[in-house]
Amino acid sequence: MNYLSGKHILLGVTGGIAAYKSAELVRLLRGQAAEVRVVMTTAATGFITPLTLQALSGNPVHTELLDAGTEAAMGHIELARWADVLLVAPATADFIARAVHGRADDLLAAICLACEAPVALAPAMNRAMWEHPATRANIETLQDRGLHVMGPAVGEQACGETGPGRMLEPAQLLEELSGQFRNGTLAGRRVLVTAGPTREAIDPVRYISNRSSGRMGFAVAAAAAEAGAEVLLVSGPVSLPTPGQVRRIDVESAIQMQQAVLAHVTDCDIFISVAAVADYRSRTVADQKLKKSAESMSLELERNPDILAAVAALPEAPFTVGFAAETEKLAENARQKRRTKHVDMIAANAVCNGQGFDREDNALQLFWEGGGQALPLNSKGQLARQLIAVIADRFATQARQGKVVTLNAKDSA
Repeated sequence: MNYLSGKHILLGVTGGIAAYKSAELVRLLRGQAAEVRVVMTTAATGFITPLTLQALSGNPVHTELLDAGTEAAMGHIELARWADVLLVAPATADFIARAVHGRADDLLAAICLACEAPVALAPAMNRAMWEHPATRANIETLQDRGLHVMGPAVGEQACGETGPGRMLEPAQLLEELSGQFRNGTLAGRRVLVTAGPTREAIDPVRYISNRSSGRMGFAVAAAAAEAGAEVLLVSGPVSLPTPGQVRRIDVESAIQMQQAVLAHVTDCDIFISVAAVADYRSRTVADQKLKKSAESMSLELERNPDILAAVAALPEAPFTVGFAAETEKLAENARQKRRTKHVDMIAANAVCNGQGFDREDNALQLFWEGGGQALPLNSKGQLARQLIAVIADRFATQARQGKVVTLNAKDSA
């Protein structure tokens, strides 16, 4: 599986001779269908030009902390939020030392402090600098804080010496980076995800729908696949590519989505209902286009089936997760929805004041019996991974307690 496809890779380049390898790294990342943005320190521009990395990444290269064109919009925060992972390659001894002290006096250092996505360093320096007690202590400190250290390799160095301190080759970094998105928390499990809106026909050219883009549901499906699950995605009409290693069924109406879900949900361990299913549909659908004639028009609507509640009510229901989009009283309404529909977990998000729809980021409030958790504003990709981690933990807890039916019980023992 290509775990880098569609991922937002923020590459930091610092001032070491190994900066020339960053160009090849960007090329390989783009070859894996990753989206790459590059941040360079001033020293890095002495080894490789921003124009080179801009041409290879297809995006402008960022170098200045106080850039008048971006700072008004808090550019360092936007880049930090955009990233699914931040990789600093090469990471010099100086940059590592500054990171330990939390310096924020250039753009890359400030992003490191603001970034809530995983941060990885690919050290590159002379062997004596790498082996110096100060550098070793700095590396241990950063690892204790949760930063990932990739390398260094042992080999010939630019100074003519041989030893540890050489930056890993771009192909090795690609493999290490892929591993940041690969985990087995749902290995052997089957997950069904619904995503996107539904369209309820009025006539051959008109329909009732909503503003859902499907991005969150597709991100959840991708995150479940990264966690090792076998994933089936039932999607309403959206313009999004299918995530890698995900099987997809396209539907249009709520009735079609219900039929697809009920045909496959009994084979699943976990059901995650992210789709924004229309609550109502037109009682009658015209065979021909309705002509504009009278000053007003009335439509008689009837309720659509409640797919989430139907799955939760199955005799051997999977672990069931619903979504609640709320414009007010988010916690109160979400808790009520969870109790009414008898689901294991509700993920609630606000859809007012520009939040939720038509955005690359989101925030969630999770609720389950006796507990809950907040997932702060983040990119939908990163947020989906956090959600899947919580779902995997709650699923494992309930499986141990015998509260959910598992298709492969020995895996949850």
